[in-house]
Amino acid sequence: MTLTEKLLPKLGEWRPVGSGQQSLAAAFPTEGWTVHLTTNKADTLSCLVWELTLARNGEAPAGLTLKAWAEGVADRVTGLMEPLKMLEVDNARNEALLRSEAPANKDDRVAYYEVRLLGVGRAEVRRFSATRTASGREQVAFALTHEVLAKLAGDIAG
Repeated sequence: MTLTEKLLPKLGEWRPVGSGQQSLAAAFPTEGWTVHLTTNKADTLSCLVWELTLARNGEAPAGLTLKAWAEGVADRVTGLMEPLKMLEVDNARNEALLRSEAPANKDDRVAYYEVRLLGVGRAEVRRFSATRTASGREQVAFALTHEVLAKLAGDIAG
């Protein structure tokens, strides 16, 4: 089974209690990943995602480079509202940054996804909103169905 196939039922079974942000952490040792999800709200079909983090358990595939992983993520991730593009690979910091190819526009604001790859072992997915007239940005939650969320995790894992 793939990471996508194993994560999907865990999301469907997850029943957060209480209000406020909730977290789910699930390890998938045979797939080589741990998935950590923070949501503002979750139900039986979808989540209002604050952050999705994937951490590799064990060694990365032989020969995998940060640039190759970033390019693969940009090519594979297709379930978000905007396609991703690789903006930068900083080998000195061992980080890569991907963002929405064309941010969503609403009134005077833009919103975009950001995927930060830390080495070849960790990925963080967030969404940000900013105005066109002022500096700065704010992190915002984004809605995904469980199916799209599981696919996103699998696409990032490769």
